[in-house]
Amino acid sequence: MRFVIVTGMSGGGKSTALKMLEDAGFYCVDNLPVSLIEKFVELISVPNSEICKVALGLDVRADQSFEETTKILNDLRIKGYNFEILFMDANDISLIKRYKETRRVHPLAVGGRVEEGVRKERKVLENIRKNAEYVLDTSKLLTRELKEELDRIFLKNEEYNSLMVTVMSFGFKHGIPADADLVFDVRFLPNPFYIDELKKMTGNDQDVQNYVMSFPEAGMFMEKLVDMIHFLIPNYVKEGKYQLVVAIGCTGGKHRSVTLANELYKRMKDKGKYGMKLYHRDITNQGT
Repeated sequence: MRFVIVTGMSGGGKSTALKMLEDAGFYCVDNLPVSLIEKFVELISVPNSEICKVALGLDVRADQSFEETTKILNDLRIKGYNFEILFMDANDISLIKRYKETRRVHPLAVGGRVEEGVRKERKVLENIRKNAEYVLDTSKLLTRELKEELDRIFLKNEEYNSLMVTVMSFGFKHGIPADADLVFDVRFLPNPFYIDELKKMTGNDQDVQNYVMSFPEAGMFMEKLVDMIHFLIPNYVKEGKYQLVVAIGCTGGKHRSVTLANELYKRMKDKGKYGMKLYHRDITNQGT
């Protein structure tokens, strides 16, 4: 039997993940009282049970100690019960924004201050996050992308290291992305903006892609970039990094950077034990 504990930060996407796992054939239970966890695990672990995939949602509640939950999970491991922990996370800014949009009350908020609730909850969940087999940061994940990651882990059973690589195109005239880990400047390539028939197109159009990639320098750059990122990824994973943002910039973020971001994404997707996202930040902005 495959048994998954789904937990994480409030607002991190736990409920959404449980619904997706249910659609994938998991028997899902959410918000089970702490006192019933051990009994529940004993019941689903009965030999020859028809239930072969179970997901249990656990979260922080104002009226119960999560330390007790952690202790119970540790005791279950000692007794020989096997389970995996999926930790749903997001950065503080995203969590606060989600709470304000939904007008929900954070379970640990004092006087209704979401910021304080998020800070306390992150501290409470610090240890279980460190011990989780999977950590999914949903700060910038679309629902479709979250489903792809869950499918990769729980349906395709691929080895997973919780690293999400985001390939982002941008325009320098609009500023360097604040969350970029690696920034590459491709303004050394000829600019399609100055070719009349390509000017109003973007790097998502085949004609622009053909033009940009027709220069030998573009292919050489891409080969060296892919090689370097493949070298860096396992080292980032070793250091416990969960997000890697690779930003590729040109002047306006519409032609060269979009083309090369698309090419990098195509060459890296499904080639390693990491998740992949593609994002064109400035493709709709005016400029070169």
